[in-house]
Amino acid sequence: MPEPTTLIEAVRHFSDLQVCHDYMVGLKWPDGRIVCPKCGADRVGEIKSRRLLQCKAKGCRKQFSAKVGTIFEDSPLGLDKWFVAVWCVANAKNGISSCELARALGVTQRTAWFMLHRIRVAMRTKSFRKMSGEVESDETFVGGKAANMHEHRRERTIRGRGAVGKTIVHGLLERGNAERASQVRANVVGSTDAERLLPEVFRNVEAGATVYTDSLASYRGLAERYVREFIDHATTYVSGRVHVNGLENFWSLLKRSLRGTYICVAPFHLFRYLDEQTFRFNSRRGHDGDRFREVMSRTIGERLLFRRLCAIGDSGFMGIP
Repeated sequence: MPEPTTLIEAVRHFSDLQVCHDYMVGLKWPDGRIVCPKCGADRVGEIKSRRLLQCKAKGCRKQFSAKVGTIFEDSPLGLDKWFVAVWCVANAKNGISSCELARALGVTQRTAWFMLHRIRVAMRTKSFRKMSGEVESDETFVGGKAANMHEHRRERTIRGRGAVGKTIVHGLLERGNAERASQVRANVVGSTDAERLLPEVFRNVEAGATVYTDSLASYRGLAERYVREFIDHATTYVSGRVHVNGLENFWSLLKRSLRGTYICVAPFHLFRYLDEQTFRFNSRRGHDGDRFREVMSRTIGERLLFRRLCAIGDSGFMGIP
């Protein structure tokens, strides 16, 4: 049976739990050699009535599911719901809210919220390849709009550019060409000082590359390793190939999803939303089925516990993870 290419095909295809089980087994053990997660033995049988696997090694006999060792581990939800959720998150241009996903799957909003965060773990960029060629570097501020604040709070809170109380995000964009789409990496940073921004560029960009920035003084140190050219936004936004409009476009897409879909994002969870938007942007030239398979291939070896997600201590306080 061909793999689905649209949402309606995905819902129909993965409505059979046996199909989901076989898909997960084939994804985790593509060579057909199923290994016990407890003892490492490859003598594994299948309990078809419950879609479970059982180790046949003497002294082990452990029963386990195909969810073990993935973001789906210990979830009471069936893979039919999980696969549809992965499809929706990977292919919704502006994201999908936990309330909308909860209504679509018939689960609670709290469950859908946890599902979304587990899927975002699989969407995280894991490449160690350094960017090269032409690279844009820019930063943005994520937070409430001054126009939406009460007048008294706005007068008390907003200073200068209105960045007080907002979260700073730094981004790098490697420009693409006709064969390859441009690629973005984004990360939450504590400030726009050179001590914070320069290491981000050094870590992700190959020495000798051409780096385009704005006129922020923190980027002056880039000239030691890169060909740095900058644009002064006080006078113009484009001068030939010198601009950061590629990243400005990405910031627009990011804030559209944050303001229009997720509405309120806690600063200590923002990096997960960056992973989600970055994945969709970098894979925008692919088809829905391609993005689904890419996310599914990353679900193995990842896990996120609810306690870790919310950093709930013994006192019940929800803090920064």
